[in-house]
Amino acid sequence: MAAPRLTLVHRHDCALCEEMLAQLEALGRSIALPPLEVVDVDSDPLLRRRHGLEVPVLLLEGAVVCRQRLDRRELERLLRPGRGAHG
Repeated sequence: MAAPRLTLVHRHDCALCEEMLAQLEALGRSIALPPLEVVDVDSDPLLRRRHGLEVPVLLLEGAVVCRQRLDRRELERLLRPGRGAHG
């Protein structure tokens, strides 16, 4: 089974996006997080249509974990052994 993937859908010059990225980096120093891929919402028309007005958006295996603000509790719940990305 492959390791889970986290994706942060962000936009350049977005204060909320930078804040969520910094929070994820800090969280990653205290708990084990899956690798994080950062994707520019404006680089893909589908991403822009799905998430363009709600960035940043944190995805775990493509499923939305949270939008605009990091929901640390929900992310930790989803990453708990035995929970998986599908709860």
